[in-house]
Amino acid sequence: MRTATTIEASTGRWSETVDFVVEAEKLGMDICWVAEAWGSEAPSPLGYLAARTERMLLGSGIIQLATRTPTAIARAAITLSAISEGRFLLGLGSSGPQVIEGLHGVPFARPLSRMRETVDIVRQAVAGEKIAYEGREFTIPLPGGGARPMRMSMRAEYDLPVYLATLSPKMLKLTGEVADGWLGTSFVPEGAKEAYFDHLDAGLAAGGRTRSSLDVCQGAEVAFAEDEDALRAMVAGRKKELAFSLGGMGSATTNFYNDAYSRQGWAEIAAEVHGRWQAGDRDGAAGLVTDEMVLGTTLIGTEDMVRERLRVWRAAGVDTVRFYPAGDTLDARLTTLGRALDLVRHVEADRVNG
Repeated sequence: MRTATTIEASTGRWSETVDFVVEAEKLGMDICWVAEAWGSEAPSPLGYLAARTERMLLGSGIIQLATRTPTAIARAAITLSAISEGRFLLGLGSSGPQVIEGLHGVPFARPLSRMRETVDIVRQAVAGEKIAYEGREFTIPLPGGGARPMRMSMRAEYDLPVYLATLSPKMLKLTGEVADGWLGTSFVPEGAKEAYFDHLDAGLAAGGRTRSSLDVCQGAEVAFAEDEDALRAMVAGRKKELAFSLGGMGSATTNFYNDAYSRQGWAEIAAEVHGRWQAGDRDGAAGLVTDEMVLGTTLIGTEDMVRERLRVWRAAGVDTVRFYPAGDTLDARLTTLGRALDLVRHVEADRVNG
């Protein structure tokens, strides 16, 4: 099982974020994903980190589809792959209507066809082909003028894996069909088969592929509690964050995180949390979140608990675990990350040794 983390350039001081990534590489971390939500963008920080790291893979986690043309995405990806000497992974996601329409002023329309066509066009560019495409969302070159298909002046010199961040059944099926990896979230291993893997597997079958063709990269916060009192406090402190995901992410009518939790056995609670949050009752929404929901979707607990959850994640089909290490300082976050990486090594050693 490989290990990863995610950073965002707009969170905290950039110099401290860079120090975290550099030290994470020294600790043995395999991949660093750089997010863009409604703050910083991903490609610029990735270019900087490519110069500050040597071994670690670097990925966009994720570039938001509707904010760039497919060719602009391809151009950034090929550039980052060249700068990092083949260490770049292209992570794409559709984001949600609040960010795409509320911040960028672009319609959040037909994300499924936009995703499929973007991947097609990016792969044309990566292959060094003249870019010619006629789809529902994109037509290249633009018809009606004198433009002809063009080939980008730079070639992709390295493999460029494409990862998709998806949650809905149709998007998951597309991921299995066309992607090299899946960037998942809101993951409960006990309910993952019906919520996620059945759809991924249907896409893999449609593409003539098997599960070994897809890197399942799943993320969660990791935090260690030294006793039961500390664990109770940790769980209580995470309930408002989860309530925000269920009630505040997306729009009043579209929340992919809420849908994912609903498919994993918490439909009634998820609906109530969403209703309370949208009505402005944030504390009431957080109060509805159960301990089970927090523990089921995070890697929070005693060291033994986290080790056992990692075994469960591995058995459920996770290939790469993406850690969000808890801690109020850089040293605290790195200490948490180091403990988590050691646990992954122990779990993998136990699996190899039978």
